[in-house]
Amino acid sequence: MPIIEMNDVSKTFQVHKRTVGFWNTLKSLVHREYETKVAVERISFSIEPGELVGYIGPNGAGKSTTIKMLSGILTPSAGAIRVDGRVPHDNRRANAMHIGVVFGQRSQLYWDLPMIDTFELYQKMFRIDNGRFRRNVDFYVELLEMGEFLNRPVRQLSLGQKMRAELAVALLHDPKIVYLDEPTIGLDVVAKSRIRTFIREVNKEKGTTVILTTHDMDDIEQICSRIILIDRGSIMYDGTLSDFKSGFSRGHLLSVVFADEDAELGEKRLQVVKSEGPRKQILFRSEEISVGEAITHITRNFKVLDLQLKEPDIEEIIRDLYGKAKAN
Repeated sequence: MPIIEMNDVSKTFQVHKRTVGFWNTLKSLVHREYETKVAVERISFSIEPGELVGYIGPNGAGKSTTIKMLSGILTPSAGAIRVDGRVPHDNRRANAMHIGVVFGQRSQLYWDLPMIDTFELYQKMFRIDNGRFRRNVDFYVELLEMGEFLNRPVRQLSLGQKMRAELAVALLHDPKIVYLDEPTIGLDVVAKSRIRTFIREVNKEKGTTVILTTHDMDDIEQICSRIILIDRGSIMYDGTLSDFKSGFSRGHLLSVVFADEDAELGEKRLQVVKSEGPRKQILFRSEEISVGEAITHITRNFKVLDLQLKEPDIEEIIRDLYGKAKAN
């Protein structure tokens, strides 16, 4: 049975219509005109317990609006939402007890409190019994390597340490679902890797359902098995990451280092899409030329120092899809 269900959900907002000119501005002070903006339009999807789902799209696509409706903060204009059997906007308090939320750019930590005090504060807020609280604190402190800064005020923590603390607080009450909005924003490579490993580990150990919204496609590739792609309030794709790559990629990509950096391929079916000295990125479609044929042509006709077959770049595929959607 799905833990999250959205059926034909829409959300519209009444927005003040901006006017141009002095007299129109004066008139708008007395009589304001409004227009309807569509944030989300008739979207439907369901998510099973324990899934790792990437919910992605450009700015203004409707991602944050969707998360706010799932959290119970916003009420849909039309359609039906159920989260763990509840209607979130009708049961905000009960819903909050079973979800965790992390916003990469908005903190839920208390600036002057040490982390251990923040944990104890959240224990009282979520009414976590002492045994479970102790087990979870020990679990997250070890998994996130937080021991060194547990007694330090939040204001003294680095960005990476703060994000680890945010995740621990969001998961302290064992929520069934966690919504993560840009959890690795601004972090260095090492910190990002630690956060990604942690999310996968929590999902594996506790069966937590994870909904991830991010612009970092490395987060999506390393964490999620399924993606929901949204644009202008409507779903463009919902399925596995592997099916998305194979179904929407422009073709296969070979990264080749030639002994001669001026090498000319002489094969129309092989397209050089990027050239950096002797290293060239070569794109081709399997319906035009097979992987074997492409590699054979290159190795027979040129001296090759290195050759790698690369997976399609998810960021390039998504950019291509959005470009086509905008053109239409």
